[in-house]
Amino acid sequence: MTASEIRQQFLDFFKSKQHSIVPSAPIVVKNDPTLLFTNAGMNQFKDYFLGNQTPPYRRVADTQKCLRVSGKHNDLEEVGVDTYHHTMFEMLGNWSFGDYFKKEAIAWSWELLTEVYKIPKDNLYVTVFEGDEKEGLPKDEEAYNEWKKYVAEDHILLGNKKDNFWEMGDTGPCGPCTEIHADTRTAEEKLNVSGATLVNNDHPQVIEIWNNVFIQYNRKKDGSLEPLPAKHVDTGMGFERLVRVLQNKTSNYDTDVFSGTIEAIKKITDQDIFVFTQETSKQSVAVRVISDHIRAISFTIADGQLPSNTGAGYVIRRILRRAVRYYYSYLDYKQPLMHQLLPLIAIQFENVFPELKAQQEFIAKVIKEEEEAFLRTLEKGLKKMDDIIANAATSKIINGDA
Repeated sequence: MTASEIRQQFLDFFKSKQHSIVPSAPIVVKNDPTLLFTNAGMNQFKDYFLGNQTPPYRRVADTQKCLRVSGKHNDLEEVGVDTYHHTMFEMLGNWSFGDYFKKEAIAWSWELLTEVYKIPKDNLYVTVFEGDEKEGLPKDEEAYNEWKKYVAEDHILLGNKKDNFWEMGDTGPCGPCTEIHADTRTAEEKLNVSGATLVNNDHPQVIEIWNNVFIQYNRKKDGSLEPLPAKHVDTGMGFERLVRVLQNKTSNYDTDVFSGTIEAIKKITDQDIFVFTQETSKQSVAVRVISDHIRAISFTIADGQLPSNTGAGYVIRRILRRAVRYYYSYLDYKQPLMHQLLPLIAIQFENVFPELKAQQEFIAKVIKEEEEAFLRTLEKGLKKMDDIIANAATSKIINGDA
């Protein structure tokens, strides 16, 4: 299946379960002082969970543009270095606003993964909240007992508050969660080491793909938890990770979500030396960084956030400059590159996120101007460093005032 087909199957499945399919919220958050960017699918539904607004539907599903580069959820330094973290990513999600709860959410997630997507059941592990004595929170026996209907008990693992109690931020809706992890290692590796020992241990081939959060509480400013007036379901499945599992790849960057962009980068920079699956060379890391960062930059600009020196704008500028540093230093490309990728990205997402195509010329112009400005700064700074080092060659001391 192509990535587009996988996304559509998710939406079609939940439509068949009487969910209304809704559009993604903007990636840039303008009306919530606790967030700079949408970092999870549930952000746009926050007031429904808190009871501040009445939802127009009891069940919804969508694919949400998310960005995790600031605040509580910050993956920036892992992006490009490993093969499964991203700045901007899609989160497939289904929600219940006071309607169904743990029983249905667990049953449908298992049905979709094993019957629709045909993932072998033995390749899946699930985690359940073990409870937290300090917070006065019990083990999630309900979720554990529901999973026992489908999963062998040696594939049901208990997780602590860090892994299995989900919170959007320092305050707001939260609750215990149950994660689903996929073991994509070879048969030989599975015989030698149990996947149960690798869950939530940063193994690149044993990865979380879906999190079912059971929203039961509100975290108040004083840190205490109060029960919500109704119980809700908030799920998020990493689209890029799901595609990797279903396309039988060992890296997100080997899937058709990224392969077109990567081929374009190699062509533009006139280099064809990369093996992306587990390659850790600076060149391979650079290509992964660029193919990831162009998405984050493009979508945020399309949603109204220009690069700047403060707030959300500075985060975008920082992401763009990180990409420029990588192609300048490790791909030996000394002219603007990122804006050249925009036509490809716009076409790729035209049917699901048409805003890129609609604003393609403007977005490319903004990115190119930012690249040109930073490249000038880089070249000027590096030249100055070379001069300083050359002048200090005899004494081997560099004056701090320089």
